[in-house]
Parts: sequence; C-alpha cells; structure tokens
Amino acid sequence: MSVPVQPQLNARFGINAFSYDYNGNTSDVDYDAKLIMRTFDALLDYYPMSGNFRLSGGVVYNGNKIDANGRPGAGGVYTLNGRTYAASTVGSVDAQVDFRKFAPYLGIGWGNAVAKNKGWGFSTDLGVLFQGSPRTSMTHTGCTLASPLCAMLAADIADENRDLQNEVNDLKAFPVLRIGVSYSF
Repeated sequence: MSVPVQPQLNARFGINAFSYDYNGNTSDVDYDAKLIMRTFDALLDYYPMSGNFRLSGGVVYNGNKIDANGRPGAGGVYTLNGRTYAASTVGSVDAQVDFRKFAPYLGIGWGNAVAKNKGWGFSTDLGVLFQGSPRTSMTHTGCTLASPLCAMLAADIADENRDLQNEVNDLKAFPVLRIGVSYSF
C-alpha cells in the first residue's frame, strides 16, 4: 500500500511471506532446513526527478529465520567435532538461525503506485535489508547415553553451533528483489 506524503514522496507499507525447504550442511552435520521469510515494511519512496525512478529507505520488521533438523549420516550416525554418535542415542539435533527483529532497508526502484495516471502499473525494487549478524542456536533432546557422554555430546553440539555461526555470518546484508503490480481507478 502506497500513500502520497508530498509531491515527490510516498509512504509505502508492505507484508511479505515466503517459505522454502532445502537441504544444507556444515562440515559435520546435514540438515533438513526451512527458510521462513516474514517481514513488514514501512518505507519512504523519494522520486528525485518526479518520474518513476525512486530511492527507498525505511525500517523492516524482520521475522526471517531458518529452522533446521539434523539428519544422521550413513549408518545412522552423527559425527560431531570428530566424534561419532549413534543417532538412536543422541536423540534429535535441531538448529535455528535468527536475525535482528528491526532492520534498516535501502533500495532503488521503478514505478509509482499513486501516480496520477489510471489503470495498471508495474514496479520493481532492488535493495538491501541490513539484518545484522545472525544468531544461531543448536539443541539436542533425548540423549540416552551415560551422563558423562551426554555432557561430551553437549560440548560437541556447542562446537557445531560455532561452525554453523561461521557458515551464516555472511547473511548480514540480505538482497531484496521485488516486482509489484498496482491498479489505480
């Protein structure tokens, strides 16, 4: 939804939702992962030449995250930090990657949903969501090993979490491509 603020300035609000299932891995563990993208945008669009080209900036509520479930390797084992554990004794290994909840957005685009011309309009955006350093967490539940071995597993899971953190550190800036359609009466 776009609302005119001044002759060359619009306020724009949007909701985005998308999910994507994929398989990923770190050096030790394979994962069945789900990318969950949920954002709410509050942006200002500035039209410097009073045409369709725009510069956009604002803030995004960032509900993006990745949920992952570890998948045992060949022979039903997990290899964590060089140690091999039978999946039947480890239980489940789960991971989550989360991002800063409020993130700045900068972009350029084409199209003006509140232009005076009537009918159909098309728009595009190319921008960057600066979501900061991702936070990772890994857990395991259902360890049936002896207490000292469960403690060693917990330490190995912590090392795996550090590996996962290194894998996702490049996700600080998230590219955004949008294509939109509007109709004005």
